[in-house]
Amino acid sequence: MLDYAALPDQRQDFIRQKLRHEGRVVCTELARETGVSEHTIRRDLHELSREGICRKVYGGAVLLLPDAGNLSLRKEQHLSEKDIIAQKCASLIKNESCIFIDAGSTNLAITKFLSAELAITVVTNAPDVAAALLKHPNAEVIMLGGRIQQESGGCVGNTAITQLKNIMFNQAFIGGCAMSAEAGLTGFDFDDCEFKKAAIAQSDQVIVGLTSEKIPGVARFSVARCEEIDILVIEGKRAEETSINLLSEHITILSV
Repeated sequence: MLDYAALPDQRQDFIRQKLRHEGRVVCTELARETGVSEHTIRRDLHELSREGICRKVYGGAVLLLPDAGNLSLRKEQHLSEKDIIAQKCASLIKNESCIFIDAGSTNLAITKFLSAELAITVVTNAPDVAAALLKHPNAEVIMLGGRIQQESGGCVGNTAITQLKNIMFNQAFIGGCAMSAEAGLTGFDFDDCEFKKAAIAQSDQVIVGLTSEKIPGVARFSVARCEEIDILVIEGKRAEETSINLLSEHITILSV
């Protein structure tokens, strides 16, 4: 076993690998595994956070995920996993309800699995979501306006937020870039995250579908605390781990 006390570079490499593999680390566990003090581990985490590897949280750190790029790029990633998650999300929609569907590739996939018999009103800030829903025989579609943000694929400015605040939703399907117990749901774009907060405030029930690489992890800006999310839909192989990490009396975790 390496003498991590005498080899700080190797110790930090060990922490990097653990963050990338598990998404989060705990100071007490790292201290025990490396044979150094918790104070030394906290210094290591401070250095790694300055490098942009992680974000320090109480008792440890969470992996800082890289920006996944704009919507056109994300549409080509994790397609089968997104379809499985989207199908489960679609099954949660109730007849004669008014729902909000956020921009994003996983939320766009929800439109493929809506029953033709479902009579619903769908509000969205995403042109591709609105266009897909025009094929649905019983969906009333309301498109929020304003400038379309290329990165998110949706309208997120003041015009869209003002329109949003005039509508109450039974359910809101919200996208995100990362999620952890400590930071909650987070994203990389400030304006997009502020728009999501406004949508959450208008909704009776908030549903988030996330692919496995986003959990656990943290992005730059806050969207919602864990207790503000009612249902989290995730891919099955991460369900048990995530159920522990996102332990909360306010959140229901559905694995698919």
